[in-house]
Amino acid sequence: CASVPPPTAQLAVANAAIDNAVSAGAPEFAPVELSSARNKMDLAATAMHREDHVLARQLAEEAQADARLAEKIAQSAKARKAAGVTQDDARVLREEINRKSN
Repeated sequence: CASVPPPTAQLAVANAAIDNAVSAGAPEFAPVELSSARNKMDLAATAMHREDHVLARQLAEEAQADARLAEKIAQSAKARKAAGVTQDDARVLREEINRKSN
């Protein structure tokens, strides 16, 4: 609909969310969600060229949600990985202490 203003701000916010997801490690830890966000942004750009601003806004909002999900998945995976390393370090330290006490 040409009477609906172009959702340029929403597109910018969605692009920023994708950038944040990439920075958080989504290409490694959440590639499916990141790909979905990027695909929806491509569709939003197509909708903008057709001046279907309602659809463009909807797709940009969905892309933003997918990107935020990708970011959170990546952050969670990194936290789990860090926790695993910490647990491994603690186990090694306990084993070393036990060897020295025996």
